[in-house]
Amino acid sequence: MKGPAGELYVDDGGVGGLPVVFIHSSAGSTKHWASQLAHVRKTRRAIALDLRGHGQSAVPESAESSVEDFAADVAAVVDGLGLERFVLVGHSLGGAVSAAYAAAHPSRVAGLLLLDPASDGRQIPTEQAQGLMAVLASEAWLQVVEEYWGPMLAPSKPEVREQVLGGLRATAQSAVRSGLGSLLTFDPVSALRSYPGPKLSLVTEYNQGPDAYQNLVSALPFQKVEPVTGHWVQLDAPEWVNGALDRFLAAVR
Repeated sequence: MKGPAGELYVDDGGVGGLPVVFIHSSAGSTKHWASQLAHVRKTRRAIALDLRGHGQSAVPESAESSVEDFAADVAAVVDGLGLERFVLVGHSLGGAVSAAYAAAHPSRVAGLLLLDPASDGRQIPTEQAQGLMAVLASEAWLQVVEEYWGPMLAPSKPEVREQVLGGLRATAQSAVRSGLGSLLTFDPVSALRSYPGPKLSLVTEYNQGPDAYQNLVSALPFQKVEPVTGHWVQLDAPEWVNGALDRFLAAVR
């Protein structure tokens, strides 16, 4: 499907019910949602897309993308598929992207489910943020990201670690840099406060700091992930995520 910055890969299937749209993390893809897509499609339509530069979508010419740019990819897909109203589910970077889209199009989003969403990157000191962006533009970028993700993958099974790191290595450096960099300037607080519909954040032990969305927006309900998982919860505990998704969907009109 044609997007604002090139072709976007879309995985669309299932019929009936209120559709669900899934948005992946930085260096992620539709493959991260395989279990959820199979589960949801038993009763309703479910769509996942690869954001620009990720998975099977085209790498844009511009090396810089904002969270709002990624949200424009979501807009292109839901408009292209003729979806009038749907539930958005976003993981990590996808959580920020989902919040941005919901804030801009609140009447289209029937519910917003965030799965261990990214934290507020604006709280990172300027010098540290600039240093991070410089490293992500260097030849050391892959090693640095793998080391940073190490603790978040520590509880995961070897096959999950390999899937996540394999996806990272297959993603263009420019896409990883723009994806992580976009979080340094995005305002999740205003976005979440602007969306009045049902919302819920499912958070791991890594997402409890003062920069976590639930600690910045008092009106954001949250639930701690019960199983011991890494950051990629849907890969570590797919059945638990599917159950939480079912409960959220049942509460959305």
